[in-house]
Amino acid sequence: MQGKVEEKIEQIEDVIVESSMWEKLNEFLNLHVDFTEEISVSIKDLLVISFVIFITTVVLRIVFKILTKRLPEHDKGKFSVVYGYFRWLIYVIILLITLNAIGVNVTAVFAASAALLIGIGLALQTFFQDIISGVFILIDQSAHVGDIIEIDGKVGRVEEVKLRTTRAVTIDNKVLIIPNHLYLTNSLYNWTQNGTTTRESVSVGVAYGSDVELVKKLLLQAAKEHPKVLKFPPPLVLFTDFADSSLNFKLVFTLNDSFTAAIPQSEIRFKINKLFKDNNISIPFPQRDVHIIKDSHEENPN
Repeated sequence: MQGKVEEKIEQIEDVIVESSMWEKLNEFLNLHVDFTEEISVSIKDLLVISFVIFITTVVLRIVFKILTKRLPEHDKGKFSVVYGYFRWLIYVIILLITLNAIGVNVTAVFAASAALLIGIGLALQTFFQDIISGVFILIDQSAHVGDIIEIDGKVGRVEEVKLRTTRAVTIDNKVLIIPNHLYLTNSLYNWTQNGTTTRESVSVGVAYGSDVELVKKLLLQAAKEHPKVLKFPPPLVLFTDFADSSLNFKLVFTLNDSFTAAIPQSEIRFKINKLFKDNNISIPFPQRDVHIIKDSHEENPN
């Protein structure tokens, strides 16, 4: 019985091989695309490469699900970005192995595209700096989604850390796209890494002869009456300097949202100006005394 089955299978194979359709299909699959004298790829090779990439994609997705199954939700996004970097590296390695396995001279591929690769490398130098910097951001935890950062004089709340850039939104609702390589070349100020509360300040100068104790009292009153200023730690007043035309003070207070600190600071300045006017405390403007000395020789040239 088994011999008859094998005989039938051999007959079917002979029919398929002898079929003109099979011959045409086989000829089509063996068609070669010659890129150079040393690099030639057939249609069959392209199908094999496509199949290998498809299998690699499926395997990588399964591995990603296994690795992130027990991770906390807030860590999955970070791992996804890092995993994305290495996924493309795996694709390149698998592609090179597949090309070598199907008989393509990988060395010839690199030799033929050496000039192109050098040009691409120079053009994408900053691009790869951004990618490497993005990995460093996730590893050293220098910035998270929701953090308020200041870099190169620009302030924004981080909305998303991408492969090449960090997306932040400024206080006036403008989108700030920060190339990740700037984290390596500039100082990054993270306003909220130690918590959401920050110490803010308002500076003011008063005229010489003013009652400094009254000035201190009015400054503290302006801060304590503002609804967004935290009660603890309490506001304080620093007597900072005896300037040329004013006595300088700094009012220091704590806010829970430093991203909108400019608004409470402005409102406190309005309040200080009103309190100073009501209590006859003047805010001076810079003044200079100019003394003109006449030369006696100019009056009596003889």
